[in-house]
Amino acid sequence: MEGEHTKIYKEIKIKNNMEKDIGKIAKNPDTDIIIRVDDFGGRPGLTIREFVNKSESGFTGFTKAGVRIRADAFEEFKGMINSIDPKDLEEAKPEETPKESEPKEESKEESKEENDSGIDDSGLI
Repeated sequence: MEGEHTKIYKEIKIKNNMEKDIGKIAKNPDTDIIIRVDDFGGRPGLTIREFVNKSESGFTGFTKAGVRIRADAFEEFKGMINSIDPKDLEEAKPEETPKESEPKEESKEESKEENDSGIDDSGLI
């Protein structure tokens, strides 16, 4: 069954037949990220933008949050995306932090050997 937000989105899409939706990714229960090829101001390009399905204010539609890749920069963008190693996107596993050992107490003799200034702990020569 088609949800209300899908119907509204399709209505907006129908208004401009110059658009070609590539896909959408759910950002959260109320917002999707829409990827589409479109023509803005007579310039074709790729748009990646948030679409609010429902909000507390009652707003439904595209937000200002997003990015537009001009058609002449698309191959460069595609190359960057394709260069991403999926392993780099895996969730980082917390590394085991080595426990710092408590500092060992130096004997006065060891301390004296390391510090040849001739001044003892009490400040006397």
